[in-house]
Amino acid sequence: MHKHDILINGGGLAGLTCAIALAKMELDVGVIAPGLSPSNDSSPVGDRRTTALLSQSVTYLDELGIWDKIAPHASSLKIMRIIDATKRLIRAPQVDFRASEIDLDSFGENVTNFDLLNVLHDCAKTYENLTLYDDFSSDIEIFDDHVSLHTKGGIRLEADFLIGADGRNSPVREAADISTRNWGYPQTALVTNFKHRLPHGNISTEFHTETGPFTIVPMPGNQSSLVWVETPEHAEELAQLSTDELSRRIETQMHSVLGKVEIIGKVQTFPLSGMVSKQFGTGRVALIGEAAHVIPPIGAQGFNLGIRDIQSVAKLLHSTSCSEWSSVGKRYHDSRLRDVNLRAASIDLLNRSLLSNFLPAQLMRGLGLSVLGVAGPLRRMIMREGVGFSPNNPA
Repeated sequence: MHKHDILINGGGLAGLTCAIALAKMELDVGVIAPGLSPSNDSSPVGDRRTTALLSQSVTYLDELGIWDKIAPHASSLKIMRIIDATKRLIRAPQVDFRASEIDLDSFGENVTNFDLLNVLHDCAKTYENLTLYDDFSSDIEIFDDHVSLHTKGGIRLEADFLIGADGRNSPVREAADISTRNWGYPQTALVTNFKHRLPHGNISTEFHTETGPFTIVPMPGNQSSLVWVETPEHAEELAQLSTDELSRRIETQMHSVLGKVEIIGKVQTFPLSGMVSKQFGTGRVALIGEAAHVIPPIGAQGFNLGIRDIQSVAKLLHSTSCSEWSSVGKRYHDSRLRDVNLRAASIDLLNRSLLSNFLPAQLMRGLGLSVLGVAGPLRRMIMREGVGFSPNNPA
C-alpha cells in the first residue's frame, strides 16, 4: 500500500498541471493515468490539437517554473478579430480586440496539446515527491478521514485528499455520487492545423457563420490551427475530402486572408456538447478540468477554466490544515460556482445566438457586437473579464 497526501486521477493537461502545483507546495502527490507521456506522434495521446492559454494562465505556468520550456512551442495572440460571415439580413461589423488596449503584450499563447503535455510530463518527473502511476484506477472509495483506490495493476493507494482530473466520464465524480447537467448542440467541430503563404500577424480570427464559428488561431511560423464548427452532416463530408480539396475549402471559407493553405497533420471531428457538474467538490474530493465542466471550443475558455480550478484548490489545500481537509471539497465548490456557471452560460448564449433564425435574437447579437466595436470602456471591460484580469484582481 502506497500513501500520499494527494491523489490525482487523470494525467492530462489539468491533472499534470495540478500535480506540479501541489508538488511545488511540498505535498506528496500521486498521479494515476495510463500513457502519461505523449512522447511521440504515434502515441495514443499524441494530440496535435492546440490550446489557447490566456494571459493569466501563462502567468501561472510561469510561476510554476515551466513556461520557459513551453514558450518556444507557442505563438502569441495579440489581436482577436470577430467577423460576421453570415448571409443574414442583420450583420454585425468587424470587431478587433487588441491586447494593447488593456496593457498586455498579448491575450495569451497558442500551443499544441502534444508539446504542452510533453513539457508537463518532463517537469513532473523532476519532483521526488510526485509519483506517476502509469495505470488505470479502480475501486475508488471516499471515507470521512481518507480516500483510497486500487490500480488495475494491483497497487493500493491511500491519501488524505482526492482530485478528479479524469475527464468528462470521471470515475472520481461517479465515486463521489455527483451528478451533472448535460446539453448538446446540432454541431460538430472539425479540427486540424495548416500552413499558409501569408503571415498571420498574431491575429486570431473568428468568422461567425450560420452553423457556428470558423476560428483560426496562430501557431509558430506561417502555421495556424483551425476549429470549424458545422452541422454534423457537413462536418463529416468535409472530413472525408482529400487533403488538397479540404485545403481549398478552408482557404475559400476564410476568404483567402492567409493566402494559399495546406493542411498539416490529422483532421479530427468532435460533436459539440456541454456539461457542468452539479458539485465541483465535496468532502475530501475536488473535480477539476473536464471532470467538472465541458464547454464548446469558443472563446478559449476550456483549459483556462481548468487552470483557475487548479489555482483555487491549491490555495485551499495550502491554507487549510491537513486535519481539516474534509472541508475543502465544499469550500472549493463554493469558490468555483460563479465563475464556471457564468462562463458556461456566456459561451452557450453566444453559440445559440449564431444558430438562431429568430430575427430579434440576430438583432441583439449584431447590436451587441456593434456596441463593443465603438464603446472603448465596455470593450476593455469585456477583454479583461475574458482573460480573467482586472487591475484590482490580477490573479
